Amino acid sequence: MGKLTVWALRAVLVVVLAGTVFVQVGMVWALANDPEDGSLPLTPLRLVTILGMVSAQVALVCVWRLVTMVRRGTVFSHAAFRYVDVVIGAIVTAALVWFAVTAINAPGQSEDPGVTVIMAGIGVAILGVALLVLVLRMLLAQAVARDVEATQLRAELDEVI
Repeated sequence: MGKLTVWALRAVLVVVLAGTVFVQVGMVWALANDPEDGSLPLTPLRLVTILGMVSAQVALVCVWRLVTMVRRGTVFSHAAFRYVDVVIGAIVTAALVWFAVTAINAPGQSEDPGVTVIMAGIGVAILGVALLVLVLRMLLAQAVARDVEATQLRAELDEVI
């Protein structure tokens, strides 16, 4: 992976991380200072938003670590699985948080249930991303196994020569 690509990805990760922290601070401030007006259950929505931002932040940190491993050439190791597994967990958590938002919002959408259906569909799409990352994890497992096998074959060949 080129230096420019790594730099650009890290810049995006920093901007997104800063954005999630900004949203969290705003939600905490709103919890403390902005009373509910009764139109929506704001407190649960704010708490769920804070939890959603935490799951995004966990995934961002793990992606940062994986990019570092790619840059160092150590991504094809068993250490990478820990970060990939945490990313999968963070995505599943984000989907569950989104389903919670959908459930909190659903009573207010009784006249137009299409919004709730669309929101549920977005939650299913988020779970689809988790499945995609799981497939990529399986590919990583195959690559690690091939790398271990190649290292063993090189060692055997070195002994023969």
